[in-house]
Amino acid sequence: MPSLPRRQRVAAYAVIMRVTPTPDAGPEVLLCRLASRISRSELWTLPGGGLDHGEDPRDALLREIVEETGLHATVGDTAHVYSAHLPRASRDGVMTDFHALRIVYDAWVPPDSPAPRVIEVGGSTVEAAWHPLSRVVDGTLPVVAMVGEALADHAPFQLQRVAAYALIRRGSAVLLTRLSETAHHTGSWTLPGGGIDHGEPPASALAREVAEECGVPCEVGALLDVHDTHFAGTAPSGRVEDFHGVHLIFAATVPGDAEPRVVEVGGTTDRVAWVEVADIESGDVSVLDLVRHASGLASG
Repeated sequence: MPSLPRRQRVAAYAVIMRVTPTPDAGPEVLLCRLASRISRSELWTLPGGGLDHGEDPRDALLREIVEETGLHATVGDTAHVYSAHLPRASRDGVMTDFHALRIVYDAWVPPDSPAPRVIEVGGSTVEAAWHPLSRVVDGTLPVVAMVGEALADHAPFQLQRVAAYALIRRGSAVLLTRLSETAHHTGSWTLPGGGIDHGEPPASALAREVAEECGVPCEVGALLDVHDTHFAGTAPSGRVEDFHGVHLIFAATVPGDAEPRVVEVGGTTDRVAWVEVADIESGDVSVLDLVRHASGLASG
């Protein structure tokens, strides 16, 4: 029996997730509906497609995402490879020994992205849309097998961030900074401080952050406590993350005549002020859990 002609196709796809504003709705995944010439019935797949000869997989994926959804994505470092080997008929009706290699990346789009829409004319995609992940998992949305495989292997990006914060007291008040529009929890108040760069001593990182956010020098004292938070959500970039924040709370002082003011332009802080501990404890001021935790230290 003569062997079938061989054909191998390499393609790159993306799992793009988002968390909806309604907590009960659950996460959504971006999918593309295949044209009728490819699937006679409704069938959805991940955004992506075949690599041109010599094309980098990430470059191919970014191109395909724009063509199929009109969105501009960022592609992560995490990928899985899926292999499918089966005889099938080609578009001209000839049976071939077909081998499909699919590279599936983690990717994300900015949270303010417009609704997806198909740009490419006459391509394999006729519709792009966000769908509840629950509809894919329970089988109510018809998807190609690769979608189920990729979602089973997909896990939110894990990010652990270690940061240093200052508890600076002046009488019955503590120094707080307000988070700007560029930050998560916009409009909430937090302690001055921020992330520790690789290799940077925590005390040095804290002094740097206080100078940037409050415009005043500070003397970093003893470590008072360690606070942490763990949640899954959408980062400012649009990426769905499993986030763990570890917060080192230090006692600190500033000169008695210091007048705090925001120095950093375009950063995560848009205001700085002395806030009464009583206003924090009464709930009159919107603060992060870190501040509530530290206010107990301040009043103790």
